[in-house]
Amino acid sequence: MDAYPLIENHGLIGDLQTAALVTTDGVIDWYCSPRFDSPSVFGALLDKNNGGHCTVRPTASTYATKQLYLPDTAILVTRFMTEAGAGEVIDFMPVTGTTVTPRHRLVRVIRCVRGTITFEVEIAPRFDYGRKDHRLHITQHGAVFATADGEQLTVHPIREPHDERLEDILTNRDNDLHFSVELHTGQQRGMVLETGAKAPPSEISQHEYHRLFDETVAFWRSWLAQSRYSGRWREMVERSAITLKLMTYAPSGAMVAAPTAALPEQLGGERNWDYRYTWIRDASFSVYALLGLGFTDEAAGFISWLGDRVKEHRGTDGDAGPLNIMYKVDGASDLNEEFLDHWEGYGGSAPVRIGNGAATQLQLDIYGEALDSIYFAHRHGLQVGHQGWTSLRRDLDWLANHWDQAEEGIWETRGGRQAFTYGRVMAWVAFDRALRLADSKGWPSAAGRWHAERDAVYEQVMAKGWSEDRRAFVQHYGSKVLDSSLLRMASVGFVTPDDPMWVATLDAMEQELVSDSLVYRYNPGASPDGLRGSEGTFSLCTFMYVDALARAGRTDAARLAFEKMMGYANHLGLYSEEIDPTGRQLGNFPQAFTHLALIDSAITLEATLDGRARVHPRAQ
Repeated sequence: MDAYPLIENHGLIGDLQTAALVTTDGVIDWYCSPRFDSPSVFGALLDKNNGGHCTVRPTASTYATKQLYLPDTAILVTRFMTEAGAGEVIDFMPVTGTTVTPRHRLVRVIRCVRGTITFEVEIAPRFDYGRKDHRLHITQHGAVFATADGEQLTVHPIREPHDERLEDILTNRDNDLHFSVELHTGQQRGMVLETGAKAPPSEISQHEYHRLFDETVAFWRSWLAQSRYSGRWREMVERSAITLKLMTYAPSGAMVAAPTAALPEQLGGERNWDYRYTWIRDASFSVYALLGLGFTDEAAGFISWLGDRVKEHRGTDGDAGPLNIMYKVDGASDLNEEFLDHWEGYGGSAPVRIGNGAATQLQLDIYGEALDSIYFAHRHGLQVGHQGWTSLRRDLDWLANHWDQAEEGIWETRGGRQAFTYGRVMAWVAFDRALRLADSKGWPSAAGRWHAERDAVYEQVMAKGWSEDRRAFVQHYGSKVLDSSLLRMASVGFVTPDDPMWVATLDAMEQELVSDSLVYRYNPGASPDGLRGSEGTFSLCTFMYVDALARAGRTDAARLAFEKMMGYANHLGLYSEEIDPTGRQLGNFPQAFTHLALIDSAITLEATLDGRARVHPRAQ
């Protein structure tokens, strides 16, 4: 592990079509292009020797580092302090917009702010997850890395034509680019790394660099100014919003679950999944968070993307099967899972998976999440059209015929299907929200059938999802296992926050799933999920726990749990999927689900602390 940075020791930059991770030591060790789910150009995060990287760091034997974002932006500043001087590396990606493009730029500017500092730079791409060799061509105006089939990474130096050449350039046997640059107070140099370039390398003037920088600052500050949140946790909430925006694919409006793949949920274990796709569930949560903050365009973009998926998966004959649980950002559904056996994995955590074999699982809860988000958006002025409603009616008809069956469940277990209680609860939500939508608009519907199915789901959950032995709602019918997904039962309106059955469930979860305010999804030992090893606490579930406590009137406990969770963020306010017993972050990073839940719980907790009326379920 000494050769790998901690997962939390990274910052995120992006251009709304792809993203890169930058370590606190100045290394870009994860970057895929031209999309989030494209093969990597830099992938040292998953194989230190064969993954590829772009490194900028002092040559001094000892130095200290600090990392921060330029306020209210996604521009990352990594600071280095040595005995002889201090310097900064400024990293950002100019925003590409909503038009699909192969052209993406990583801007890296190096400057000295005090004394003298010498930086060493190494650019070592490894195209297609390290499966393609490349050649390096150096000119007086820059350099080009190219594969035999035409993939390229072009290096444009940032300097004036008359500037003194401070760089000493050489290559090694792997066709990688190395140079060092000595800077004195006030001096700066830099480079733009461009994929999909249409022109040869060229020098970029300081004026052009400042234009790119100023435009990027203006974009992020203008976008963030839409936020309506001004509460106690503004800095964390707004950083979460920016992070979610960075994980949104602008051409389609889809949000990836994370920009990374195969970061382990247990070091050395096999729970290493590719999260560079859009889950119906995760993206549905984004509608609540984004509308709650005032970002209407982003919520509308996802609703449009979701509507397209609902329409596309149906044939003209109507019942063509269930919705997929996840898609690529462009809506494609071919997410075939494969192993990168030539990579060792983060810290030796193999296998390294790309693609996702869970894509074809049956997870019935996604219907409730989709209908809940559509109804919530409808109440906020984002209306469903005739075609959308027609497609939703077909989905509801399918669900009416198929909800009462075993499934894989929200956690995508690979240990066989079960009658998961959460899936049933969300089926109830789907019918409930569809009825409310139809009633509010006077639209045609199978209201009688939907009413009957909604009531049947409710009665079944109360009869089979409740365990008298545990005095709690349980993970699946016939079990005694608790599951933190059920923390949402009150927030979606299936139970009231003061229902004795719900209060007992919350108490049981506190005893079994909560560890010093951090929450486990479930106990794999008590409910085998078909995978070896264990996992850390799930950050999403911790924020759902905060929300549930606040709704139940346990405000002090909710606030304490929330403040404790703030302490587990990294130095930039970012969260991965899980936290291990030592406080380290595990899993893909940063994770959208966690940041969405942070925003949602902050809004709920804010309302209770301000003495407003008890927060109502979203359906009301």
